[in-house]
Amino acid sequence: MAKQKVSPPPDSNWLVYVASFPRDDPAARMRVLRTLESMGCAVLREGVYLLPDNPENQQGLLRLCEHVTRINGSAHVLKVTHFDAQQGQTFRSLFDRTGKYEGLIKSVEGLRAGFGISEPSAIARVLNKQRREFEAISALDFFDSPAKEQVEQVLRDTEFEVRKRMFPEATKSGRVSLAGRDYLNRVWATRKPLWADRLASAWLIRRFIDPEATLMWLDKTQECPSNAVGFGFEGARFSNIRDKVTFQELLRSFSLDKNETLTRIGLLVHSLDTGGPPVAEAAGVETLLQGARRRSGSEEELFSESEKTFDLLYEAYLEAPGKGAAFR
Repeated sequence: MAKQKVSPPPDSNWLVYVASFPRDDPAARMRVLRTLESMGCAVLREGVYLLPDNPENQQGLLRLCEHVTRINGSAHVLKVTHFDAQQGQTFRSLFDRTGKYEGLIKSVEGLRAGFGISEPSAIARVLNKQRREFEAISALDFFDSPAKEQVEQVLRDTEFEVRKRMFPEATKSGRVSLAGRDYLNRVWATRKPLWADRLASAWLIRRFIDPEATLMWLDKTQECPSNAVGFGFEGARFSNIRDKVTFQELLRSFSLDKNETLTRIGLLVHSLDTGGPPVAEAAGVETLLQGARRRSGSEEELFSESEKTFDLLYEAYLEAPGKGAAFR
């Protein structure tokens, strides 16, 4: 009887990228090397790189092969399995992100030492950068280090504490308790198409109201799920009211309108959404959002691109509180 072939476990499969770059174009060579680094490749030796085998990595390396060929180099992608368990462990160790996670935990915990000393808004600004750093590290954490969950918890706890210090619970009726469980770890839904007010509101929710929010993009006639918090459309829990767009109504409801930086962004969003009082830098933000729309293939990609615009706008306004247009 023929011996049954046993398939290797999924984490024993690897991609080896072997490349030879043209020596007469150092700039092109550097761009390829930076791309390999951004993909999280481990270097086995000069011109030989390693990645875990998955569809995304396969697609990325094959596209890079095509690019290297176009610039008169050569490149090949090989599928391999490790020789034994020891070699497999050696390969996995090349992708260990534990040290980066631990460094990030120390940085976040160091921010907590500033509670009661530094301005909460200054802490929030640094914390936003550390959140983006965590997202960049975890995107290349192919084996989900246990330290990843630790960082997520430390970030979540610290973000919650910072929000409480920046925006104390409102005492006026009609305002939502910022610490209320009703608006944490929720599904938030808005309708397509996504433009300034809906994109800005989604950014505000993720950054300041519910960092663990799951965002849902509804078709025009799609009913909003009963378990979701609707925003940015008629009949939603949060929407345009009188002279306020949804972004400004969220600010009011969650006592975020005490933050001068967010209030200024609200005025800009109001100008873009309803043609209200003009804001000098609104045209620049509109152009960036148009560019994000053109380069995005889905609502999720569009939101991801627009987040960068609102992050930068927040930092620009934070740098010059009360001054003129941030882009002058």
